[in-house]
Amino acid sequence: MPDSTSQRHWHLFCRVIDNFGDIGVCWRLARQLHQQHGQQVTLWVDDLSSFRALCPALDCSLAEQQQQGIVIRHWAEDFPLLSPQQTGDVVIEAFACELPESYIAAMQQRERTACWINLEYLSAEDWVPGFHLSQSPVHGLSKTFFFPGFVQGTGGLLCEPELALLPQQMAESAARQAFLSSFGLAPVLADCALQISLFAYENPALAGLLDALQAWPQTVHLLVPAGRVSAGLDDWLGETTRAGHTYQRGRLSISLLPFMSQPQYDQLLAMCDLNLVRGEESFVRAQMLGKPMLWHIYRQEEDAHLDKLEAFLGLYCDRNNLSDRVLAEHLVGAFRHWNQAPESALTAGAEAHEHWHGLLQQLPAWQTHAVAWQQQLQALGDLASNLVHYATDRV
Repeated sequence: MPDSTSQRHWHLFCRVIDNFGDIGVCWRLARQLHQQHGQQVTLWVDDLSSFRALCPALDCSLAEQQQQGIVIRHWAEDFPLLSPQQTGDVVIEAFACELPESYIAAMQQRERTACWINLEYLSAEDWVPGFHLSQSPVHGLSKTFFFPGFVQGTGGLLCEPELALLPQQMAESAARQAFLSSFGLAPVLADCALQISLFAYENPALAGLLDALQAWPQTVHLLVPAGRVSAGLDDWLGETTRAGHTYQRGRLSISLLPFMSQPQYDQLLAMCDLNLVRGEESFVRAQMLGKPMLWHIYRQEEDAHLDKLEAFLGLYCDRNNLSDRVLAEHLVGAFRHWNQAPESALTAGAEAHEHWHGLLQQLPAWQTHAVAWQQQLQALGDLASNLVHYATDRV
């Protein structure tokens, strides 16, 4: 933990937009800044009821409270008037959420200028390094644009030091059994040959995946946290699913899980052989755990998300990062198919079925690649540490 001379007061602003992704990133970042780096952190959140799903101890009736060493304040429409001394030394507006005007006015009156950072969304596009740490004058102050990323010249990804130890811990049968039992699931399911987690948006490719898993020659355990994919799962099963229950279709066991805390979800990712993830936060966690993952990217207007998908595949499956071109071909095809990209050569039925099986046969090579990719990302430094190093030099 840093000494008191490097301790700063951080104010982190977050609007809960959709699907818990924004608040998920901000809550992890706030905890890491405090727990690993010893920083004082105040997290301003506009939607406490949504935040409570990630932090069940939260009292939504309170305008201010403390949770896990973090000061949580409700970002209400009627924003409180703060003195300059009550503003942060480091101020982060997450994902261009825009600070309240009265807060900016208080920042302008500080004796020592605050470090004002706009934490951007994650992207693998090649323009990102050129804009990382760029600055813009705003109301007589300077705002820095801080980009997470996958390559040198970006801010890296969120990852606590202890995260890399979790896969080894969850590889123990007793740990997997205890995890399943905690959700009311049969411990014997930990012995299935293949463990897969599924966290996705609505997806027309889901039925083809489930058909392929049902036909796989080994036992498969599919673990599905509560979320938007549940309706498609119910349609395939022909019944309404409930958390804490397992549904058997041949050698395929499908277990429904409730909405999970972030530490619980990390455990789920760590115990699985393959993780189907979505959005930004779970996408990053699976990579930083060194696990094979298939990403369902958040859909954007005019298919702008597909450019982001291709940019990521250009790095993840680049010849310099992945020499196994058979695996690379399978991965590119699977990512495109799962995201319904026009470039996908797959159709529904037998062709998709064959491709899913081909992908599963590549899991040992994929696991090797996932660890190599994890190590490459770790070499960039983690996002929280990079933010601390940048900010403490400036305030």
